[in-house]
Amino acid sequence: MNISDLKAGASNVDVEAVVAEKDEPREVVTKYGKRLSVANAILKDDTGSIAISLWGDTIGQVNVGDKVKVTNGYVSEFRGTPQLSTGKFGKIEVVEKGSGKAEGSSSDEEYNSEDSDTEEM
Repeated sequence: MNISDLKAGASNVDVEAVVAEKDEPREVVTKYGKRLSVANAILKDDTGSIAISLWGDTIGQVNVGDKVKVTNGYVSEFRGTPQLSTGKFGKIEVVEKGSGKAEGSSSDEEYNSEDSDTEEM
């Protein structure tokens, strides 16, 4: 399934995409008083992008640049924007480790560090 096909209310969603952005984790307290860590992320494919929340151990397993597969997810709407969730029955898994950089970004530092045999005077 493509990200552009995802609409609020969709369930049993399976999608593969690249993690384009990932925020720092923050702690939230549920209505039941349980403390949990959550980090917002953006998934992108060739057709678009969608927000997803990463919870608990998943935060450390998923990094920018990784290709992930969401299985049995659902799409809700948060502040007027569609958001993909794994919920209780879905899962997210890394299918291909990325470079740690956002898709499409380039790093001049990497290029220059490879070619740093000569010193400038």
